[in-house]
Amino acid sequence: MTNRREALGGVVGLACWPLAFAQDDPNGGDPLGSMQYPSLREQTIGKATARFSDAVIVKGPAFADDAMNVPLLVDARGMNAVGGGVARIRVAVDRNPVRQVLDFEPLRALPMLAFRIRMEQASPVRAFVQTKDSQWHVGSTWVLAAGGGCTVPGLTRADGSWSKTLGQVQARFFNNVLEGSRRLRVRVMHPMDTGLVAGIPAFYIEELQLVDSAGQAWWKLALHEPVSENPLITFELPPQVVSGLRLVGRDNNGNRIDAEVGA
Repeated sequence: MTNRREALGGVVGLACWPLAFAQDDPNGGDPLGSMQYPSLREQTIGKATARFSDAVIVKGPAFADDAMNVPLLVDARGMNAVGGGVARIRVAVDRNPVRQVLDFEPLRALPMLAFRIRMEQASPVRAFVQTKDSQWHVGSTWVLAAGGGCTVPGLTRADGSWSKTLGQVQARFFNNVLEGSRRLRVRVMHPMDTGLVAGIPAFYIEELQLVDSAGQAWWKLALHEPVSENPLITFELPPQVVSGLRLVGRDNNGNRIDAEVGA
């Protein structure tokens, strides 16, 4: 059988693959031809179906020489006119030992974010986007990686400095970077241990959200072990940002994160 990636000329995502075609294909209709995709889809969204769409953009490096810090950009703004807009974005990696990366609810933010992850080997990276009509859409990219990013300790774990900076937050707004939004970049100091290094249990940030003075969330983020050490994450917020915003969250050991984010 002809390899689907070759037959499609290397196209990463195609809009609306027919469901019958996907059901007849052991790869679930995946344009990248990954045998792991069907099980990843079920692990990420259960029994729901997902249609590949060019409107879900996933960007990463052609080759990641630092497998512990692989930069990714997910942009689902093209889905804003579909099904009432974007409700959530789930990012996962086919061939990672821990496949789930994060779950993002944009709420008042734009449905896009940039961040860094660990990769154990070369793999497709996916963004599953659920629109407000409960339908799922998926975009993909292929990232070659040097490997081993999930099974070695981070720098602050190796030198022991993580305990001195745990939970510290840096946050900064940038103006006029993207038309129609205001950029927020946050860094939370945390070792983000995967649990795959001998003698080091899993220790990672589980929840983050940006809330205003009334306690209303502007976005919510659930993180998993593959997010890189000292997570650096970029969000796009409405141009008019109110004062009194706070970044709050916790890790899987119950340590709290709470810091003011100046507008």
